Amino acid sequence: MASYEQLVAQLDPGTTVLLTVECQEGVVGEESALPELAEQARKSGVLANVARLVDAAHGAGVQVVHAVAERRADGRGANHNARLFRAAERLPVRQTVGTRAVRVASPIEVAEEDFVMGRLHGLSPVAGTGVDALLRNLGCRDVVVVGVSANVAVPNAVFDLVNLGYGVVVAGDAVAGVPEEYVGEVLRHSVGLVATVVGAGEIWGVWEGR
Repeated sequence: MASYEQLVAQLDPGTTVLLTVECQEGVVGEESALPELAEQARKSGVLANVARLVDAAHGAGVQVVHAVAERRADGRGANHNARLFRAAERLPVRQTVGTRAVRVASPIEVAEEDFVMGRLHGLSPVAGTGVDALLRNLGCRDVVVVGVSANVAVPNAVFDLVNLGYGVVVAGDAVAGVPEEYVGEVLRHSVGLVATVVGAGEIWGVWEGR
């Protein structure tokens, strides 16, 4: 477990970015394509914790990047090489570019200085999406990762960021997945091996205390 001093260093506003993963209306909103995941994100307080972390980041001058999953109306460029992608094609809500489904979900506030980065393919919010180049141009050294889901996108983002040389902090109670009990297991036995996993309050405590 990281010491308080180590955590403060990893949360330096000048070199840290807060990355929200798929916190969009079509995933965690009230008209989600994945209602079980959306309910879990809301009833557990995960979405509220993400919103407060975003507010704290804005207040501390930490850059915020929102990664959203999108698809063209005609589906061109999207993956079809996994069961997850094929199942998504049958869902009643599509994450179509320009629709409400790909907007960052309430109660998360998107500030003018935030970046919203969409991807049309793959599983990762980072690899092949332009996020890495953006982080480097921003002088980023450490990334705080929050959002959904603990099943696929969040671990994918963490592993990609670590492979690219970034330090990663994950707010464990700002990550949702299904079933609920799986979240703690994947954070403890997989994500926690390569990233610093702490409570959201520890993070906003540092930022709000500056």
